[in-house]
Amino acid sequence: MKPTQRPKLEILSPELAHQIIDEAFLLLERQGVFVENEEALELLRSGGAQVQSNGRQVCFPRRLVEESLHQAPAEIILYDQSGSRAYLVGQDEVHFNPGSAAVTILDWPRQEQRKPLTQDVVRFVCLADKLPALHFQSTGLIASDVPEEIADSYRLYLALIFSSKPVVTGTFREASFQVMKEMLEVVRGGTSSLREKPLAIFDACPSPPLKWSRLTAQSLIDSARLGIPSEIISMGMTGATSPVTLAGTLVQHVAENLSGLVIAQLAQPGAPVIFGGSPSSFDMRQGTTPMGAIETMMIDSAYAQIGKQLNLPTHAYMGLSDAKTIDAQAGLESGIGAVLAALSGINVVSGPGMLDFESCQSLEKLLIDHEICQMAYRLIEGISQRDEPLALDLFAGIRPDYQFLTMEHTRRWYREEHLFLQLVDRSTYGDWLQAGKKTLAARAHEEVEKLLREAEPCLQDEIKLKELQRIMLHEAKKFGLTSLPAFPERLD
Repeated sequence: MKPTQRPKLEILSPELAHQIIDEAFLLLERQGVFVENEEALELLRSGGAQVQSNGRQVCFPRRLVEESLHQAPAEIILYDQSGSRAYLVGQDEVHFNPGSAAVTILDWPRQEQRKPLTQDVVRFVCLADKLPALHFQSTGLIASDVPEEIADSYRLYLALIFSSKPVVTGTFREASFQVMKEMLEVVRGGTSSLREKPLAIFDACPSPPLKWSRLTAQSLIDSARLGIPSEIISMGMTGATSPVTLAGTLVQHVAENLSGLVIAQLAQPGAPVIFGGSPSSFDMRQGTTPMGAIETMMIDSAYAQIGKQLNLPTHAYMGLSDAKTIDAQAGLESGIGAVLAALSGINVVSGPGMLDFESCQSLEKLLIDHEICQMAYRLIEGISQRDEPLALDLFAGIRPDYQFLTMEHTRRWYREEHLFLQLVDRSTYGDWLQAGKKTLAARAHEEVEKLLREAEPCLQDEIKLKELQRIMLHEAKKFGLTSLPAFPERLD
């Protein structure tokens, strides 16, 4: 049997990829980046970086960047809550997860966006936990019924209670990290256990162009010392906060990622770092950042190719849409993005469920996107050789009325060769009419409600659950909340 060839996309020529990397090194060495975190500045000084007279602009010698690349692991292993299921983040492995930190939810019955409440976040987490093609959970919605100051830790709190999957998360406040760390340690069973079997990825976003704020640099440092993987989310906008050309934006993108990598390695040599981002083509007509633009996806695939060349795990925001509701645009952009991400071998793909420039989440779209992810996985499985010879034996004794339906060969391989989706309608027009002429989105809504009727908390350990509640309530009381919002008794 010949090995299956996995289809793969490489969007850059070797020569252009090399030039982008080389210019990123030169950019770090000549112009450097701005760093607003004193601890990071001290680490950089001690590591041999040149801190300029203004005290914030840091130039990175090529030697320092290369040493950091050598120290960083090429692969990361994440684990679920039980610690029994492992996920390789590296090579060409692909893991989809919902996009993070949406500030609105698409209310299906009302067909409009609104601010999410605790019950919405719980429903979202439970749904994502039930969808097998979404390997990771995310802190995908920001609950509006708790103080903003605890939004980071509260999202993680709900994710840890209602999902068993690894979590992609992050902080908007420096003080949140300690609380989130404590909760992860409770679930995993201690600091050393968390380091041995990471349960979460923390996003860290440089500010384009070429700046690390106090908050995001601190996230890199704290995560590195704890052994939590940092996912660097560079997010230049072509012609606005990064050069207008795609290649120019890639130079900035690579430089920002490498500067974050250096900070993490100086804080803790060997710290796990993911080469990621959420860059976009900038629409100057509308003043928007279209994540569904083909140019955005081209940038994503290109920097992932570079990340692999640098021997780092990769991430991108893909498989999402700028549409405001579930329509043809939502399917068009999400489908193309998910397929390109899979073909590019991007290790962590954030975005399923998202609408409206990463600001809105939809449970119905999350379920539809789950089927898109299944199709993307099937694509990269490639075409397998099942038999030797491939088919010649099947035509022995062929007659005019020959057919394959009753063959043992068909029964043997049919389900192996074909993907069967639940929402996609492949019935006849007559059957569709008889079933009520339901759209894909309407079918998705019905299935969401069905799945959520069966949902319940995943964390069943009463001791761990009470400790999480204690930590969260203690934090909430600092900001005037005397009790936490009640979980919904029913999720449908």
